[in-house]
Amino acid sequence: MYLADSRAGKAPAAPDTGVRPGRRAPAVPGTVLALGAVSLITDISSEMVTAVLPLYVVAALGLSPLGFGLLDGINNGVGALVRLAGGHLADRGGRRHKVVAGIGYGLSALCKPLLLLAHTLPVISAVLALDRTGKGLRTAPRDAMISLSTPPERLGRAFGVHRAMDTTGALLGPLAAFAVLRVTVDGYDAVFAVSGCVAALGVLVLVLFVPRQVASRHPATRPDADGPGHPGPRATLRDSAALLRRPALRRLTLCAVLLGLTTVSDSFLYLLLQRELRLPVHLFPLLPLGTAATFLLLAIPMGAVADRVGRRRLFLAGHGFLLLGYGLVLLASRDAGPSVVVAVLVLHGAFYAATDGVLAAATARVVPPEHQGAGQALVGTGQALARFVCSLAFGAAWTLWDGRTALAVTTAALAAAAVAASFVLRTADEVPA
Repeated sequence: MYLADSRAGKAPAAPDTGVRPGRRAPAVPGTVLALGAVSLITDISSEMVTAVLPLYVVAALGLSPLGFGLLDGINNGVGALVRLAGGHLADRGGRRHKVVAGIGYGLSALCKPLLLLAHTLPVISAVLALDRTGKGLRTAPRDAMISLSTPPERLGRAFGVHRAMDTTGALLGPLAAFAVLRVTVDGYDAVFAVSGCVAALGVLVLVLFVPRQVASRHPATRPDADGPGHPGPRATLRDSAALLRRPALRRLTLCAVLLGLTTVSDSFLYLLLQRELRLPVHLFPLLPLGTAATFLLLAIPMGAVADRVGRRRLFLAGHGFLLLGYGLVLLASRDAGPSVVVAVLVLHGAFYAATDGVLAAATARVVPPEHQGAGQALVGTGQALARFVCSLAFGAAWTLWDGRTALAVTTAALAAAAVAASFVLRTADEVPA
């Protein structure tokens, strides 16, 4: 990682290329490691809240599954809409990726203590919407910095390393929440307070260790560019909107939307496991650990596999793991042992390892360097909005019928969406590197 010089009176530092003079290029650029550290710390903070939020709103505040579905939809939908603005703003003005990402991280950090004051659905919804606004602003600029600093043939590995570090935070967050709940009297408020302090630390690491500007490691794609690393003309809103005219990006976005419409929220899946298998309430914050641990172990290997066999193919195959996980939940009886829970969580983690960073790497390969932020935002927004719709529909189905019936309908829809996506991807050409 490189220390960003922010002291006044000095000339701006040269853009970081991740390579020291006279040395061999590292397998993973320093910028990726720095951003991974920021994500690790921030995810500890976020997952502390995420681990207790379902029980907090359903058990402590007495909200219905439909009410929680609304909250979870806000978690996905608001951030998705803001992601478009974040991606476009980051591409303008000579790539202001760090500035836009920093605003997003800072906004989310400010929201954690506000949960101490939120005790009704409207107030909690407003705080979560503000928090997701911060996430929406930072996601596309962060992924753009990763893709710009990494050679094209190593994109899958780079995103895999970043997602592995990010998932380490997701692994530690529920553990921290579990520990706080066990040692404090007013557990939920203590979790929210500690989460805010950890989030502030993540912002500090971003300011100190992430370079202010990242030079592109991709070959120039515009005739008026001076060469690799040249940012080209300033990206305009019209240019960003025109990205969907690219057939490869359009197909990738369509597949992300189709499959996102049938992807049940993590929180709903954990609630189903807890209720259907009658797990003790105090063990609920530990359920995300199984997903996170598997994701952590498989993120880098899956990224390397994606670089060799094709990112779109692996993205589609990852949803097969999710389909198997849903099937296990439906087939499990209330007397099923812990092995069923472990198997579902392992499949859930494998799904994320084969899709999360892989989708970002696939997007980076079909978008010009000067539009990386907007391109990542378009695909990510389509997927997140689709999951927003799924959360609302799943919560409504659970309220009208029951959780098992809602999951059965979603499983059938996922199988159909996977078949449709396979036909779309069959027409897309991809160079594995």
